[in-house]
Amino acid sequence: MFGGGGGGMNPRKMKQMMEQMGIDMEDIDAEEVIIRTPDEELVFTDAEVQLMEAQGQKTYQVVGDPESRERGETDDAAAEDDGDGDGDDGTAVDADDVELVAMRAGVDEDTAREALEDNDGDLADAVDQLE
Repeated sequence: MFGGGGGGMNPRKMKQMMEQMGIDMEDIDAEEVIIRTPDEELVFTDAEVQLMEAQGQKTYQVVGDPESRERGETDDAAAEDDGDGDGDDGTAVDADDVELVAMRAGVDEDTAREALEDNDGDLADAVDQLE
């Protein structure tokens, strides 16, 4: 139906057609992607990530082989690791978020946790506060 063969169209022509339709594609240099479900986390390290934007809608494509982790392990650790006792009202932050903010901002985990708590768990605001 489309000319047989198994290759499709060349990437340059495909990109040109997508631009004509108002679709932008961009490769993202991602270090790690985490997808959280109620039961598990799918952790992609060194994943290929592409952002496609069309008609104001952003779509992310993740290609890689994820490691699966049970959710209960990280959630319990985050709740127990709060330390100051005032996180029992549901404001305890996720241990993975603390680690990510600490790494991005170049601070220790206690400082990262405080910034996350100050910013209601918002990763970007916590990093901005620390930079």
